[in-house]
Amino acid sequence: MPKKTIRDIELSNKRVLVRVDFNVPLEEKDGQMVITDATRIQETLPTIKALLEKGAKVILCSHLGRPKGQRDPKQSLAPVAPALSALLGVPVEFSEETTGPVALAKAQALPAGGVLLLENTRFHPGEEKNDPELAKGLAELAEIFVNDAFGSAHRAHSSTAGVADYLPAVSGLLMEKELAYLHDELENPDRPFVVILGGAKVSDKIGVINRLLEKADTIIIGGGMAYTFRKIVQGISIGKSLYKPEWEPIAQAALDKAKERGVKLLIPVDAMITDSFDFDAKKLGTTKYTGVHESIPDGWEGVDIGPESVKLFSEAIAEAKTVIWNGPMGVFEIKEAAKGTFEIAEAMAANTSAKNIIGGGDSVKAVKKAKLADKMTFISTGGGASLELLEGKVLPGVACLQEK
Repeated sequence: MPKKTIRDIELSNKRVLVRVDFNVPLEEKDGQMVITDATRIQETLPTIKALLEKGAKVILCSHLGRPKGQRDPKQSLAPVAPALSALLGVPVEFSEETTGPVALAKAQALPAGGVLLLENTRFHPGEEKNDPELAKGLAELAEIFVNDAFGSAHRAHSSTAGVADYLPAVSGLLMEKELAYLHDELENPDRPFVVILGGAKVSDKIGVINRLLEKADTIIIGGGMAYTFRKIVQGISIGKSLYKPEWEPIAQAALDKAKERGVKLLIPVDAMITDSFDFDAKKLGTTKYTGVHESIPDGWEGVDIGPESVKLFSEAIAEAKTVIWNGPMGVFEIKEAAKGTFEIAEAMAANTSAKNIIGGGDSVKAVKKAKLADKMTFISTGGGASLELLEGKVLPGVACLQEK
């Protein structure tokens, strides 16, 4: 995916509109909105710093939350400006408007090395409709467009794709890294190439399974979707574990494709089960492990993989040269059901000779919760964008960038 980046163009003294992902969690404290996790801001710093070093005038835009085209003070980007200023060590000006005369005057007054943050793009009803007028208004502020918001690249919005109709568009450093690991690396991976897929529904992941069956040597299936595979392959009863009859033909087609292509498709052989499960209260009732290939009793459901599954999966991970993981092995948000997920993270961390790629979503939360994030080669910032890229879909926020 050879897209131009900020390394490939002249930026000195140019006004550069950068689409970043500042969709940070906010909490109200003493009547003010406070950022509770600045990770997404920190991840944009290499791109912003590189632009400043090149003498660019940096204009940042982002969405935050889901204000649905209405101005909402609780979803304003205003608290991000001082937080970003502290991280960059330079002043960051804030515009209460995203486009129009106020934003334009502030953008045109920026000195080389200056930074301006625009108000939430989703305060405009046209943003999510890819309104060309909003895209034109954003383009008016700058001479170059840089997309560094991989987490929003699967959205065809005015600030992620539309603006590229009016300005030369290139990739930021974070976007470049995401595309390198989630696309380029996987086109020709070091082998053995092991894919770990978890999550709840087979239907949500079938696109990724089908795509990666064409590339992987081994695919490991965990999480809620594994029970459909277990029912088919092991012929066991799965109690009230996650399952819908319409998922069976989808799973069967994946099993057939794996066999046809000579790909190992590993599924759990045991499970942690519970007789009562309240996700909202983060509570389980009585728990126990099943034996290998043992049915789950009526009224019980699987919430994690068991020790024999961990052993089976860890052996495959230990032999790998490339590992990509998307989706937990169980209900890791509940402490008692997190063991399987954390042990898979540990197996990846232990294989120091492999490229270990965390493909976004809940897997990111899991490795951070397991305190193993620093042991991974790359952690994606995308959720839906990661999945769609892994499926081989064209992302509008990438397609609009200039080819090298």
